[in-house]
Amino acid sequence: KNAGIQFAMLRSSFGWGASYKDKFFEYNYKNAKEVGIAVGAYHYSYATTPEEAIKEADFCYSVIKGKKFEYPIAYDMEFIANDNSRIETLTKAEKTDIALAFLTRIEEAGYTGMVYGNKEWLLKRVELHRFEDYDVWLAQEDNIPDYPYVYSMWQYTKQGEVYGIDGYVDLNISFIDYSAR
Repeated sequence: KNAGIQFAMLRSSFGWGASYKDKFFEYNYKNAKEVGIAVGAYHYSYATTPEEAIKEADFCYSVIKGKKFEYPIAYDMEFIANDNSRIETLTKAEKTDIALAFLTRIEEAGYTGMVYGNKEWLLKRVELHRFEDYDVWLAQEDNIPDYPYVYSMWQYTKQGEVYGIDGYVDLNISFIDYSAR
């Protein structure tokens, strides 16, 4: 908070056939809230079917249930660098169906959904037009992003430094003050 951080997107959970709670989620949530930092969350997914995505959404919900979020709950599906990902062979339509299954389930639980992705992912790996009802959280490490469509949040670095945090952190700019909604 003293470093000027106004909001934080916290990883709540991740899935890889089964789902797991981020071991730092409760600590990060509690401490952000105590100092007045608005929070959102994201689930890192490797679901290969809409049914798996719904199970992951239900697990994510079990982690975030009862907590107050000023920012959306984002769905993050991406390839693993230097590895054969479970999602490597999925079509654009399949990846989109999976993401929408997760987002729909999270919204049914009363939360605002958001889709996360880098420029290539959003433009080439999913059917972007099918996410028209969701805000986009763009990950593009650049001085000026060249993503050609509207996005509500921008992750501009994965090597940010914030006083009081050991190691690098992702830094983001939100163009919407979700906490004022």
